[in-house]
Amino acid sequence: MDVIVIGGGIAGVATAYQLRAAGHRVCVVERHATVAQGATYGHGGTVLPTPLDVWFGPTFMASRQNARNGVVNKAGFNGSARQFVKQLAELQEPNAFGHQYGLLRPLIELSRDTMADMEARFGLEFEQTSGLLYLVRSEQEWEQLRPARGLLQLFEVPHHELTPEQCAAFEHSVRTEPEFAGGVLFDQERTANAPLFTKLIKQTLDTQGGVQFMLGCEVSSIRLDGQRASVELAPQPGASSRSREVDVIHADAVVVAAGHGSLPLLERLGLRLPLHPLRLHTLVAPIAHEECAPHVAIVDAVKRIAISRMNHRLRIAGGAVLQSAGQIDKPLGEAVTKEALALLGQATHDWIPGAARISVALPWEGVKLLSPDGLPVIGNALHPRLFVNAGHGPAGWGLACGSGKLVADLISGGTPDVPVDTLAALRPDRFK
Repeated sequence: MDVIVIGGGIAGVATAYQLRAAGHRVCVVERHATVAQGATYGHGGTVLPTPLDVWFGPTFMASRQNARNGVVNKAGFNGSARQFVKQLAELQEPNAFGHQYGLLRPLIELSRDTMADMEARFGLEFEQTSGLLYLVRSEQEWEQLRPARGLLQLFEVPHHELTPEQCAAFEHSVRTEPEFAGGVLFDQERTANAPLFTKLIKQTLDTQGGVQFMLGCEVSSIRLDGQRASVELAPQPGASSRSREVDVIHADAVVVAAGHGSLPLLERLGLRLPLHPLRLHTLVAPIAHEECAPHVAIVDAVKRIAISRMNHRLRIAGGAVLQSAGQIDKPLGEAVTKEALALLGQATHDWIPGAARISVALPWEGVKLLSPDGLPVIGNALHPRLFVNAGHGPAGWGLACGSGKLVADLISGGTPDVPVDTLAALRPDRFK
């Protein structure tokens, strides 16, 4: 089959890889000049989510004080934004949280296996580092994490609960003063460079053939007709007038994997997904003092701020801003951006003082989509030839690899390697 994938981030490129592995011919359409330039570019580095950092459950928005949960609420919330927060709040109840994570877990394991196969097959090196240390400030926050810690036991996720002294003994950069409650160590989980991984996969596809990348091209609409599908490309800036038919690409199937750009394309077809934008921030800072720099990734478990080392720099990611969906294309005000970046700098100072030169850090911000039930949107939608792969949220870019495998299986008519209830929970039509 001929398949068009819209989006050149990690979701789109991973989907293209899996489709090609299944024997299909693929065309990836990306509006930027190269891949991994959108939300993928600023990812914090955590490869796969654990129960401690999925963006739903007991600690997400548990406190409305920004300093407590690391999420900045932008003024001007509309009704849909308030409804979104209310729906996610329902997952704070332990049983609801456990059920929802249980549905997500098979996708996490599929993603783990898929990534391992890709790495081994091509010997990929993308700054992988083992070890994540989640730190918790207070006994109250430690108690909030009890349902998540219980799921670690239930699903037999390898981990170690540490006292503050054990945290400091394992990771020399962590200080025991001021006091904190403790930490959870995942010595088998990893951080890595998401944009580098995406570019390496593209290089692999370029070498193998069978996948065409149309870079610097933007899709304006999707056409669905009978057993065929096509996409219409927006005119290039400054291009001369020409036949519109030249700007249409035909295929047997279309996969929409364009991050927040997926929403308007799907809305024009009549599919309105209740995915909500989170504007994430990242600081890339040079290491100030080598003796203060961590050797494993440090994660503020409640504020959801991840600090990962990549060579001679630290990548500090978090500072989420929750805003109304209608403001997704509008820049944040200077005060809001300053507040979000200040959260990143403060978390770095709190946990690993002296490690980063925050004053010369390079900032980045981008939009990631979060669903009201915390799960990504993966599967067939509206038409037998239309598929969606979006809404993976901020935690864990490795989910995109498993999602790509799932989409490829569906397009090929195979049986996906996830349980039926997980497949149903990911479907785009579940929000009806």
